[in-house]
Amino acid sequence: MTATAPAPARSLRPRRPGQPLLRQPALRRPLRPQQLLRLLLVAAALLGSLVATAAPAVAHAALTASDPKDGSVVATAPAQVTLSFSEQVAMGEDSIRVMDPSGKRVDTGEQRDLCDGTTVRYGVQLHAGLPNGTYTVAWQAVSADSHPISGAFTFSVGAPSTTTVTLPEQEAGGGPVGFAYGVARYAAYAGFVLLVGGAAFVLLCWQRGAGVRPVQRVVLYGWVTLTAATLAMLALRHPYTGSGKFADAFDLSGLKAVLETKTGASLVSRLLLLGATALFLAVLFGAYARRQAAREGVADAETAERLRKETGDLTFGLGVGGAVVAGGIAATWALSEHASTGVQPGIAMPVDIVHLLAVAAWLGGLVVLLVALYRVPGIERAAVLRFSRVAFVSVAVLAATGVYQSWRQLGSWSALTGTAYGQLLLVKVGLVAVLVGVAYLSRKWTARLGAGPAESEQGAGQGDVSRETHPEAEAKAGVDSEPEPEPVTVPADPKRAAQLARQRAALATAREKKVRDADPGRAGLRRSVLTEAGVAVVLLAVTTVLTSTEPGRAAEQEAGRSTATNSTAVPNRPIKVTLPFDTGGEDGQGSARLELDPGRTGANTLHLWLARTNGKPLDAPEVKVAFTLPAKDIGPLPLAPDHASTGHWTASGVQLPLAGTWRIDLTVRTSDIDQVTVQKTVKIG
Repeated sequence: MTATAPAPARSLRPRRPGQPLLRQPALRRPLRPQQLLRLLLVAAALLGSLVATAAPAVAHAALTASDPKDGSVVATAPAQVTLSFSEQVAMGEDSIRVMDPSGKRVDTGEQRDLCDGTTVRYGVQLHAGLPNGTYTVAWQAVSADSHPISGAFTFSVGAPSTTTVTLPEQEAGGGPVGFAYGVARYAAYAGFVLLVGGAAFVLLCWQRGAGVRPVQRVVLYGWVTLTAATLAMLALRHPYTGSGKFADAFDLSGLKAVLETKTGASLVSRLLLLGATALFLAVLFGAYARRQAAREGVADAETAERLRKETGDLTFGLGVGGAVVAGGIAATWALSEHASTGVQPGIAMPVDIVHLLAVAAWLGGLVVLLVALYRVPGIERAAVLRFSRVAFVSVAVLAATGVYQSWRQLGSWSALTGTAYGQLLLVKVGLVAVLVGVAYLSRKWTARLGAGPAESEQGAGQGDVSRETHPEAEAKAGVDSEPEPEPVTVPADPKRAAQLARQRAALATAREKKVRDADPGRAGLRRSVLTEAGVAVVLLAVTTVLTSTEPGRAAEQEAGRSTATNSTAVPNRPIKVTLPFDTGGEDGQGSARLELDPGRTGANTLHLWLARTNGKPLDAPEVKVAFTLPAKDIGPLPLAPDHASTGHWTASGVQLPLAGTWRIDLTVRTSDIDQVTVQKTVKIG
């Protein structure tokens, strides 16, 4: 049996007849309802704006080529349609659809895997004997970094024709399902931060916090949030990458297909690791917390030393086990998202794991510290100082891993400002800078927290700053003005003795809390940490959007391929492009066929034909053409072609001085008020 020294008895002022027994006061000063409501509304508004304004998620993989090409006119119907991608993609049975002008499918539905080495190509067979006309190809796939991608293009057999095919406006990964999936992604990151960061704060900074109820709640809320978000992502994965309908979340065949993918395997692995985490938390908040409490109540030096060693061994074991489980959970993101594809995935995945762990240690510990400052008056100054050091190391790790990730995902300085990923990254860097600045202020308040004689190693681990270290705070709180309670005799009645004991504890707690609340260092630290937590909420939202945005390196490559695809220039051949238009008025729909011969620098001849939707020529009252070379700030160079015949305009001597990617702006006016301008990009050699 371990002997526990009884607490020294303190004298109490006798209770007057009819005076009610004191209730134990609350251990915290809660935020006022108005303040809490404002904080929640601001956080929700920031998160909602970030998620709602985020574009549908796109990924590394991009369509690099197709056969037939987009907008091309072939003499005879092809036997198949093939699509080539920049990186590996996952294709379903219905990922490629080919439709005739009436909207009827003309493919056999038999998808072919034509991948060879580094070439990623898929195709679909077409029925034989297809008539002339314009055909639409719609495709949808899932990139190797888990994000859905989709697109559509047209080609014509014989000659272009009108088409009634209407493609869905909602891109893959968008709509209500995409929004819900994005919210689940944010919740997963937030739960991971609270879970891992909270546990790390307890083991590294404040071991006595394992037995503190508010701290336990933060960590358990993190576990519940991460588990619920992972289950939601697993259920929504099939509609997110497919139809976009919530009802498909209950499709068991779709769930089975998801489980066979890399993302599905990662989500299932995360759930299994969360099961192991539940056992870790049971030990941390059970046996470990009890050992900490027993260690504090032991007076015998030998017994205290033995408990200290046992607690140290258990701390080491929990630290190693917790690090392994936390690293495994972080790996479920690294192995299935951006880090798993692109440049140097073998280095990027471990770096991404370390980056996520550093984020959790910093931001999760920050939340636990904030809760402790508001709800646990007994947190020690030494614990805050330890977390300050942990946060400093975390920021250093974040800086190192963030620089590498930025280089890997951007690839060039131009992508930093010219792509959505780079712009979001600048926002994230700015928020981190603000967070570091506020953290610096928190370090200054920490240094002033309970300023006084330095605590001993044992005192720093077991008690708060005592009354003697707060003379100014006590004077400010008016504690010294209160007379010392008069001694009373403890009655023999056990119930009465218990009531007096509760009174004594309540008075002691109230006295200590009054002193701490009067400490300007503690009040300043609360404000600065609350500001840090508010910035961290926004930072986490930006990070969530960033992980679902196409990296700058891929965006620039895709833009280059898009320019090459849109360029229809062929040496010694005229440029021929078709532009559909709709002026909005009566008889305002049709298509414009433009031919530029020879399609090179110098003098060119322009021919323009306008046709109605039924294919008959259209004589518009006014037609104008302009050429612009954005890369060289040339143009627009206006051109008014001459009317040659019904629905036909021509111009000679069209001068294009430089080679490059030119933009053609065609303006068609069909009445006094109905007019539209359409554009097309071409490559001039």
